Amino acid sequence: MYTKEFEIRWSDIDANRHLANSAYINFMSHTRMGFLMDHGLGQREMLHYNIGPVVFYEHIYYFKEVFVGKPITVSLQLKGLSEDGMYFEFLHNFYDSHGKNFASCEIMGGWIDMKERKLTALPKELLERWGSLEKTSDFKVLTKNDTRKHGKSPQHLS
Repeated sequence: MYTKEFEIRWSDIDANRHLANSAYINFMSHTRMGFLMDHGLGQREMLHYNIGPVVFYEHIYYFKEVFVGKPITVSLQLKGLSEDGMYFEFLHNFYDSHGKNFASCEIMGGWIDMKERKLTALPKELLERWGSLEKTSDFKVLTKNDTRKHGKSPQHLS
């Protein structure tokens, strides 16, 4: 399981003096980018392949408050991946300094071609690197239908 450790900073807490919602998202993003960079997919490679990751949704489940003063650990596991790597789903878990799970998040996203501004498959040589990420016990091969499983669509103003 890929993990990163973080110190909760004063700027990471909210008016209730516990970890702010936005800090969870920042810690997860940092963990994902750390994994990508550690596996040869940093900014240089993304520029070379003209791709970037995009998030479709993040569903966070909070179990217990966490406060300033002790380090936390954020994990990353692969929950789903399309055959061509265009779509991915991750599971993040948050652990306190005693290893107690205080939050969890399921995130789905994809890869975008930075010039065309459209979803694109992950190049094969990069897709192979994802094999080193631990998969969840409920890992599945994703399809486009999985990206719409919650039935959400835009509701425009008239």
